[in-house]
Amino acid sequence: MKTKIKEYRTQRNLTQQTLADLVGVRRETIIFLEQGKYNPSLRLAYNVAQALGASINEIFSFEDEKNQ
Repeated sequence: MKTKIKEYRTQRNLTQQTLADLVGVRRETIIFLEQGKYNPSLRLAYNVAQALGASINEIFSFEDEKNQ
């Protein structure tokens, strides 16, 4: 899964820690999300998108794993 979390986060001048605090997770979770190493629950994806003022579809893109 690819995300635009870092792009949206930096546009809003948010640190990883600030975003983590806004959505109630640890900073490491934000790091893993930004790196595409963690697939969030629907609730977490929704919370991240809301905190960034975007939709889930704008933030997260699901790719066919066969094409990676």
